Amino acid sequence: MSTYLRESAGDLPQALLLYRWNSEVSAAVWEVLGHMEIVLRNAIHGALTTRHQRESRPGFWFDDKRYGLHDTAAREVVLARRRATQVPTGRRPSSPVPDGKIVAELSFGFWRYLLAKRYAPTLWPAIRHGFPHLPSRRRENLEQPVTRLHRLRNRIGHHEPVLHEDLPGRIGDVTAVLDFVDTELTGWVFDDRVRLDRLLANRPTRN
Repeated sequence: MSTYLRESAGDLPQALLLYRWNSEVSAAVWEVLGHMEIVLRNAIHGALTTRHQRESRPGFWFDDKRYGLHDTAAREVVLARRRATQVPTGRRPSSPVPDGKIVAELSFGFWRYLLAKRYAPTLWPAIRHGFPHLPSRRRENLEQPVTRLHRLRNRIGHHEPVLHEDLPGRIGDVTAVLDFVDTELTGWVFDDRVRLDRLLANRPTRN
C-alpha cells in the first residue's frame, strides 16, 4: 500500500479508496486493450499470410526463414506451437495445428516487436497493408502507440499502480491503432465509453 499511502499523505481510508479506483480503472482499460490486441495481431497475421500465400510459399509465414525472425521471436513461435498442440487427456490432437491456434498463443510483445526497425525491409512492406488508414504508411506511426500500450498492458497485467500513467493518452493510442485498421472498430470497442470516462474523471482526491 506504500504507493497509495504516499499519494494520500498517509491517510489509510483515502489510500484504500485510491487502491480500489486503480483496480477498477485498470480492469476497464484492460478490456479495451484486449480488444485492441486481437485487432492488432489479426491485422498483422492477415497481411503476412496474404503475402505468403500470394507467393505460393508452403506452411505459415512465421515458419518461413526468409523473413529472418529474431531468435527471441522464433523461440516464441516454437513455444506457441507447443502450447497449441496440448490437448486435454482423452482427446486426440488436431493435425496439423491450425495457424489460428498458434497465433492465439503468441504474446502482445511478439506482435509489438514485429513492428521494430529491424523488420522494416522484410516484414513491414507486407504488414502495412493490414493498416490501410495508417498516415503515410509510416512504420513509426504504428510502432510508437503500440509500444506505449504494451508497456501499460504489462503494468496492468502485473497489478502495478497506474496512478501516474497518461491514461487518456493511452486511450487515444488504442483509438489510433483501431482506426488504422477500420474506423468503425472504435465505436464497437468503446461501446461503454461513458463508464470508462466516468472512472477516469472520478479518481479519489484528498479532501
